Amino acid sequence: MNLNLTTGIIPSLNISAGLLGFFFVKTWTKFLEKSGFLKQPFTRQENAVIQTCVVASSGIAFSGGFGSYLFGMSEDISNQTADHNPQNTKNPKLSWMIVFLFSVSFLGLFTIVPLRKIMIIDYRLTFPSGTATAHLINSFHTPKGAKLAKKQGRALGKFFTFSFLWGFFQWFFTATDGCGFSSFPTFGLKAYDNKFYFDFSATYVGVGMLCPYLINISMLVGAILSWGIMWPLINNRKGDWYSADYPSSSLHGLQGYKVFIAIAIILGDGLYNLVKILSHTLFVLYFQLRNKMAAQALPVVGNDNTPTPPHPLSYDDQRRTHLFLKDQIPNWIAISGYIIIRVISSAILPHIFPTLKWYYIVVLYILTPVLAFSNAYGCGLTDWSLASSYGKLVIFLIGAHAGAAHRGVLAGLAACGVMMNNVSTASDLTQDFKTGYMTLSSPRSMFVSQLIGTAMGCVISPCVFWIFYKAFDDLGVSGSQFPAPYASIYRNIAILGVEGVSSLPKNCLTLCCVFFVGAVVINGIQDVVGPRWGRFIPIPMAMAIPFYIGAYSVIGMCVGSLILLVWRRIDREKADAFAPAVASGLICGDGIWTLPASLLAMGGVKPPICMKFLSREANARVDDFLL
Repeated sequence: MNLNLTTGIIPSLNISAGLLGFFFVKTWTKFLEKSGFLKQPFTRQENAVIQTCVVASSGIAFSGGFGSYLFGMSEDISNQTADHNPQNTKNPKLSWMIVFLFSVSFLGLFTIVPLRKIMIIDYRLTFPSGTATAHLINSFHTPKGAKLAKKQGRALGKFFTFSFLWGFFQWFFTATDGCGFSSFPTFGLKAYDNKFYFDFSATYVGVGMLCPYLINISMLVGAILSWGIMWPLINNRKGDWYSADYPSSSLHGLQGYKVFIAIAIILGDGLYNLVKILSHTLFVLYFQLRNKMAAQALPVVGNDNTPTPPHPLSYDDQRRTHLFLKDQIPNWIAISGYIIIRVISSAILPHIFPTLKWYYIVVLYILTPVLAFSNAYGCGLTDWSLASSYGKLVIFLIGAHAGAAHRGVLAGLAACGVMMNNVSTASDLTQDFKTGYMTLSSPRSMFVSQLIGTAMGCVISPCVFWIFYKAFDDLGVSGSQFPAPYASIYRNIAILGVEGVSSLPKNCLTLCCVFFVGAVVINGIQDVVGPRWGRFIPIPMAMAIPFYIGAYSVIGMCVGSLILLVWRRIDREKADAFAPAVASGLICGDGIWTLPASLLAMGGVKPPICMKFLSREANARVDDFLL
């Protein structure tokens, strides 16, 4: 949730969850063994089940929309956009958020269950994150792996403690600048039109160590292009391109360029990858089905097209396949669950969002199985979930049909939530099925664990968000500690879909078209030159994020990449083994500190020491005044 409300960049947490699960449970079971209460060993299936449950629960923090569509419905975000219609807002409340998530988060699980054999056994899709997590868990449960895991656990514990104490230290010695931004003393430039600074955030350093180098460099390129070049140039056009009377937060001024150019890049990148992965999926499906039909054809004497028998499975794969097919989840359970949840959610959702008519929900649930399969299949091929792209597509479809007169902004955002939750959970479950297949874990236990984790997330995530919402008055405000950048972006996408582009400032549409086409072209060049040279070309989606929020998070992530790069140059084997543990400790420690910090803020407790940094001239004037 901390990452969701700051940068919106959330790395894959599967490996971190597997590592944390092993570390904490192994410590607990050792204690029980010494106390004489436990005789059974901690197994890889238990490790896989824990990882599945944790990822399913924490995944709701993203797919639940607390940093995007759901928070984008609120008055706090509406007041920063061009749409101030109170009928198009719905402020967060624990009650309706929990009911909404329970209504929309389970359909995707039951949709994908009947297709698990096709993806895991028949087509043998890779699912890179699920496979990597499985290899990690398998290595833990060998004598050599268990020894390494102990060292990783100690490293994780040390950096978790350091990160938690560092968060407390940053809070204790709070520094403020003229914009009211609160943080630890920073290094770098922090003027309005130049946000290049490092605020010593352990979270961003940890995320930078987990994210690929190209993601972090792409964000840095985007920050330089926007805050270093474009925004200062556009700001000089004040009074010509837009009225100088507009405040900095107005979408009719500079803020409009920031938001809508970022949206154009995101939509261009998302549309390109959506078309690419869908076409790739259909292409692969076509040839697999054709080869399967050819293999079933009767051989004819003299026919040179006699199919070659497939390669025999290894002993390990035979065991995995046998167990995966033996412990089945009956299809009648999946079908019954799908029908029951569909009926219940169709009855509940219109009461939560009256503008989301029943026929919209029917259309969404007709599309859900198709898009859930496409997303899960594409994720198995590329490890890339396009849940947010499907959500943005639905915003345009439902929002444009509902129209501005019928609260189309709210309808589009709610429809985005329905689609995004179902499609996201479907791909998550198939990743976990792959982990279960590779670790010889029961698919039934993985499915039940996913259900339990999803149910936990439907309660835990809204409660954690509620703490942030009540503790920080400036939550979602641009330039604050928790700007929730995607909340404004999703709401503005909905406004764009409902009202069109007529309200954009001068030349904004032209720039949006240029950057939309640029995102498509850059992706095309990456695919044409191949992975050898494509790894040097920035990723447009990552470039778009600092266009809106600034470069402060990017600097921290690049510091994390630099640490990892130097570490690998010194000792690559050790860096590869311990970097995930160090990064997990930094992220978790700093993230856990936000809970007591939020509770202190809710109780009105202020940091005891507050520092302010002034220029030499301003400091001299203050000294003269005090003297």
